[in-house]
Amino acid sequence: MLILITIGAFLATLCGGLFALRLKDRLHLILGFSAGAIVGVAFFDLIPEALELASTAHSEATILALTALGFLIYLVLDRAFFMHSHDAEDEHSHKRGKFGAGSLSFHSFLDGIGIGLAFQISPAVGLIVAAAVLTHDFSDGINTVNLILKNGGSRTQALKWLAVDALAPVAGVLSTMFFHVPEETLGLLLALFAGFFLYIGASDLIPESHHAHPNVVTTIMTVVGVGTLFVAVRLAGI
Repeated sequence: MLILITIGAFLATLCGGLFALRLKDRLHLILGFSAGAIVGVAFFDLIPEALELASTAHSEATILALTALGFLIYLVLDRAFFMHSHDAEDEHSHKRGKFGAGSLSFHSFLDGIGIGLAFQISPAVGLIVAAAVLTHDFSDGINTVNLILKNGGSRTQALKWLAVDALAPVAGVLSTMFFHVPEETLGLLLALFAGFFLYIGASDLIPESHHAHPNVVTTIMTVVGVGTLFVAVRLAGI
């Protein structure tokens, strides 16, 4: 199962990038759904699992504080490293594009680690987290291509960085096969990842999906994304 998820992460990132190259005008609907799915998995799966796993050794306040810390860590990383120029003629724009694509690839590596750690808890948790990460990997592929092209890069360069980004979650998942994390520590890590997901959904995907298409359909897709993850988590718990 984990091997299939790993292949899926690779294909999701690759398809996102190719989608960005071919059907750019439809991206807002996919990004809207992805935003809802990621926020949903944080609230309905990661935080409850973190509280259940880590509450034997840590207080609820400590666990939730880690979620807030994860949100802030990603905010700082986003402002310090992931920002890129909107001016393709800027003399540093090519470097910014490559650095931005490299940052997204590293983030995809962390996504893969998140999938692998979730499967260490149970297959059900692993599948829920994998579903959310796969939708985010799709948007990562989109953003990787857009970063290169918007900063003056060529189509060939965009495809090369897309390949790197697609392989990154595969490496992340495979790395978790070589270590095991105790349940209490795993709960804390899930709380941290919940903060990451909340930031990605609320501060990245939702604004991006509404940037050029602030319409009702995009909002509906975000709500559908949240609802889909709520139903999926409930069904997985039956």
